Amino acid sequence: MGELTINKDKILQALSTVQEPDLKKDLVTLGMVRDIETGLDSVSFTVVLTTPACPLKELIRKECTDAIHKHFGEHIRVNVNLTADVTTTRGGNTVLSKVKNVIAVSSGKGGVGKSTVTANLAVALSRSGAKVGILDADIYGPSMPVMFGAEDMQPRITQRDGRNLMMPIQQWGIKLISMGFLVPADSATVWRGPMASTALRQLIGDVEWGELDYLLIDMPPGTGDIHLTLVQALPVTGAVIVTTPQKVALADAVKGLAMFKQPQINVPVLGIVENMAYFTPLELPDNKYFLFGKDGGKQLAEKFGVTLLGQIPLVQGIREGGDEGRPAYLSDDMLTREAFREAAEALAQQVAIRNATLEKTRPVELKV
Repeated sequence: MGELTINKDKILQALSTVQEPDLKKDLVTLGMVRDIETGLDSVSFTVVLTTPACPLKELIRKECTDAIHKHFGEHIRVNVNLTADVTTTRGGNTVLSKVKNVIAVSSGKGGVGKSTVTANLAVALSRSGAKVGILDADIYGPSMPVMFGAEDMQPRITQRDGRNLMMPIQQWGIKLISMGFLVPADSATVWRGPMASTALRQLIGDVEWGELDYLLIDMPPGTGDIHLTLVQALPVTGAVIVTTPQKVALADAVKGLAMFKQPQINVPVLGIVENMAYFTPLELPDNKYFLFGKDGGKQLAEKFGVTLLGQIPLVQGIREGGDEGRPAYLSDDMLTREAFREAAEALAQQVAIRNATLEKTRPVELKV
């Protein structure tokens, strides 16, 4: 092989045989290959992934290396740099235009661990290298201040263009806003529907979120005013449904799925997280006990043709992490970390596929 046989065009030709596994097109067509450099017997280039949480990054690296070896010979040294630019279908002059993806985390009923799942998905996405925020939209029972050990914190106020805006609390790498920061924890706040909707609009519009790859919105359980306010106020990238394997929880999860799929709402459902999927005692880490039934979330996902993002175990450390203000993903429990890491990667994957294949998100216009 001579020096002249390796050039930028031939490298692109070689890499055009490598398909992005999720988007089903080659890396060159997708514009994912940048910064090609060549030497006598070496090639270096950057592949720009659709998310830093891409679960297939090592597969892409291997297939790129194999493609170069196939075209130029095994003796060529290949350096594949992986970086990420999270995709979006938002932008323009929309509300929160610097936020690339708004993800509503919802559940049909309370008590299924929706807030715990939201907190740990956010931390897992953040640890992968993404910029992440959480909007605690559970006006009636905000729990994020406790889960992030931030009960005593209050947002600072900053001025932008003559407006007073709240600065999110930053904890464990996540930007947080919650009604729990604004209302004393020991006071009973009684919200009528319109009051709660107005409060949510303020949490959306009166906060200086800055640039974010993912803003996770922890929704109240059920289907109601807050959910309608959200989809009317914001272009939502997609929704995640949290359930447990129990029959009663699954029945309510179906209602949540149906709400987002209504033609007048039409928010893509990115997937289902099955929480408390099985119990694993600390002293018997290889044992699984299906206390609430087995694979209920998996069967629900199959029935409605959506992705099962993950099955989260019921372990003591997850509850302790929530109570202690340190999300369980940050613990030493590898079972928990792995479950949330896989779920976060699957979520990021579904966001990338959604952004590549579906139309731009628009706020919902409901005639009610």
